[in-house]
Amino acid sequence: MSPYRFKSRDTGDVVMLHHTGQRVLQILGKDPDAPGVILVEQMPAAVAALKAAIAQEEAEQQRQKDEARANGEPPPVFEVVSLRMRCAPLFEMIERCQKAGVEIVWGV
Repeated sequence: MSPYRFKSRDTGDVVMLHHTGQRVLQILGKDPDAPGVILVEQMPAAVAALKAAIAQEEAEQQRQKDEARANGEPPPVFEVVSLRMRCAPLFEMIERCQKAGVEIVWGV
């Protein structure tokens, strides 16, 4: 499975492993199996959707840790690189593209 390469005319490419790129596109409501675009006017909603998914993931992980602690069990182990960390380069790209008024594409 090949990685996802997000491109714009204003920034360098952001490359995500297939699994992560697919998850990000699903969060954004985009078809991960087809080329696509995030238009400038869609960028605020894209950021909001990703931040909501990150908050949900972090809250669920905290809930699992609290539950394990309450039950006297060892805490669960999660991926070392969180969704927040994986999305950081994309957030930067979106911010720069929004300011420059250029879209982000993938699969083209």
